[in-house]
Amino acid sequence: MRRVIGAVLTRQADTPRDQLVTEFGFTLPLGYVDSGGAVHRDGVMRLATARDELVPLRDDRVRENPGYLSVVLLARVVTRLGAVTDIHAGVVENLFAADLAFLQDLYRRVNAEGHTRADVNCPGCGHGFTVDTAGSRLGES
Repeated sequence: MRRVIGAVLTRQADTPRDQLVTEFGFTLPLGYVDSGGAVHRDGVMRLATARDELVPLRDDRVRENPGYLSVVLLARVVTRLGAVTDIHAGVVENLFAADLAFLQDLYRRVNAEGHTRADVNCPGCGHGFTVDTAGSRLGES
């Protein structure tokens, strides 16, 4: 895997640019703590389908509380959190608020923009470079 400014990109270095990328690796800022106390930070989110966005609208929990839409939607598109592969609404409900916000932003980026990269400029020197917003641990390269 190729790393850019401390973030792991899920696209292999030899992947053709025109090939569709449908899964995106990420690292949560804090991590999901399971019932045994283990912390899970690294995960995978797949691109959402039209069905992923429509099915939650029929969910009674979403009808009662529209704010619950993101919980149901993320439970459908996050395919793994560490060793946890059965991602359901209960898992998303137990995320820390910072991790939920991170996943909501990641969802928006990969489904609206198709990638997790952002072009930025250094405020000191103005040099432009690309960062991967899917997250990484501080100090990793």
